[in-house]
Amino acid sequence: MARVTPQMRQLYAMCATALVLGRADLDGADNAGFDIELPVFTVGQAAELARIHPQTLRQYDRLGLVVPQRTEGGARRYCLRDVDRLIQAQHLSQDEGINLAGVTRILQLQEENRQLRRQNRRLQTSADGSVFAAGRDGDIVEMRRSNSARMWRRTIRTRMRELPSSSDDYETTDGADSKSVIVWRY
Repeated sequence: MARVTPQMRQLYAMCATALVLGRADLDGADNAGFDIELPVFTVGQAAELARIHPQTLRQYDRLGLVVPQRTEGGARRYCLRDVDRLIQAQHLSQDEGINLAGVTRILQLQEENRQLRRQNRRLQTSADGSVFAAGRDGDIVEMRRSNSARMWRRTIRTRMRELPSSSDDYETTDGADSKSVIVWRY
């Protein structure tokens, strides 16, 4: 886990406070340059920020509602996304009366929706188009374009190869020579 300077920790605490007070959201924090996945807060700090008892945080972790990252020693570390989820979970369960299974599903759908909005914004602002590939897990991922990849694709498109044959003198029924050509195209 990366070391976080005290100044950086203070900035993240101010951002988390803005999340708690409703003056900011995760999209705004992300756009402002905060790494919303950076594990900055201990159990006590996250509990204080979200106004939740530390034992409730541990229960949420056991239930899979908000699962923090872990240090090498096994200590829990919460990120801005986790703090936001804690705030929403408390609001939904305490104020709206939704059970924890329902809260979990709502938070999953909200995160999926946020990711789709983010991806949509990124695709709309992309000036030169995007290249997509299949990831190891089968998901479609966006790849960054580079000049070397562009040149490589151009040479592949134009390269043609002849298939080797056991005899170069194959003749078709009409008497013409037959050779196969493969054009590689991506």
